[in-house]
Amino acid sequence: MLNYIEVFDVIEMDPDSGEAVWTGITGTRSALKRDGLAIDEKIATYCPADWLDERGYLDTELARKHRRPWSI
Repeated sequence: MLNYIEVFDVIEMDPDSGEAVWTGITGTRSALKRDGLAIDEKIATYCPADWLDERGYLDTELARKHRRPWSI
Protein backbone atom coordinates (compact mmCIF):
# COMPACT_ATOMS: atom_id res chain seq x y z
CA MET A 1 0.00 0.00 0.00
CA LEU A 2 1.21 3.49 -0.78
CA ASN A 3 2.14 5.86 2.03
CA TYR A 4 -0.26 8.79 1.59
CA ILE A 5 -0.38 11.83 3.88
CA GLU A 6 -3.03 14.48 4.43
CA VAL A 7 -2.19 17.90 2.95
CA PHE A 8 -3.95 21.25 2.73
CA ASP A 9 -3.90 24.11 0.22
CA VAL A 10 -3.20 27.59 1.55
CA ILE A 11 -5.98 29.94 0.44
CA GLU A 12 -6.06 33.74 0.74
CA MET A 13 -8.94 36.11 0.14
CA ASP A 14 -8.49 38.52 -2.76
CA PRO A 15 -9.16 41.96 -1.24
CA ASP A 16 -10.63 43.35 -4.46
CA SER A 17 -12.98 40.54 -5.45
CA GLY A 18 -13.48 38.74 -2.13
CA GLU A 19 -12.74 35.47 -3.92
CA ALA A 20 -10.70 32.69 -2.37
CA VAL A 21 -7.40 32.32 -4.25
CA TRP A 22 -4.92 29.44 -3.99
CA THR A 23 -1.49 30.76 -3.04
CA GLY A 24 0.37 27.93 -4.73
CA ILE A 25 1.35 26.45 -1.37
CA THR A 26 0.30 22.98 -0.23
CA GLY A 27 1.59 21.32 2.90
CA THR A 28 0.95 19.19 5.94
CA ARG A 29 -1.16 20.43 8.82
CA SER A 30 1.87 20.71 11.12
CA ALA A 31 4.01 22.60 8.56
CA LEU A 32 1.30 25.13 7.82
CA LYS A 33 0.48 25.71 11.49
CA ARG A 34 4.20 25.97 12.35
CA ASP A 35 4.58 28.71 9.74
CA GLY A 36 1.48 30.60 10.87
CA LEU A 37 -0.73 29.76 7.90
CA ALA A 38 -4.43 29.10 8.44
CA ILE A 39 -6.03 25.98 7.00
CA ASP A 40 -9.59 24.96 6.33
CA GLU A 41 -9.86 21.72 8.31
CA LYS A 42 -12.76 20.56 6.11
CA ILE A 43 -10.79 20.69 2.87
CA ALA A 44 -7.96 18.21 2.75
CA THR A 45 -6.51 15.93 0.13
CA TYR A 46 -3.86 13.26 0.19
CA CYS A 47 -0.59 12.84 -1.64
CA PRO A 48 2.27 10.34 -1.50
CA ALA A 49 4.59 11.14 1.41
CA ASP A 50 7.50 11.05 -1.06
CA TRP A 51 6.16 14.22 -2.68
CA LEU A 52 6.83 16.30 0.47
CA ASP A 53 10.04 18.18 1.08
CA GLU A 54 11.91 18.21 4.39
CA ARG A 55 9.80 21.16 5.63
CA GLY A 56 6.47 19.39 5.04
CA TYR A 57 5.50 21.20 1.85
CA LEU A 58 4.49 19.65 -1.45
CA ASP A 59 7.32 19.53 -3.99
CA THR A 60 5.34 20.91 -6.93
CA GLU A 61 7.97 19.99 -9.52
CA LEU A 62 7.87 16.36 -8.41
CA ALA A 63 4.09 16.33 -8.24
CA ARG A 64 3.82 17.73 -11.79
CA LYS A 65 5.88 14.84 -13.13
CA HIS A 66 3.29 12.30 -11.98
CA ARG A 67 -0.36 11.90 -12.71
CA ARG A 68 -2.45 12.54 -9.63
CA PRO A 69 -3.31 9.12 -8.24
CA TRP A 70 -6.83 10.20 -7.34
CA SER A 71 -7.68 11.50 -10.83
CA ILE A 72 -9.20 9.49 -13.64
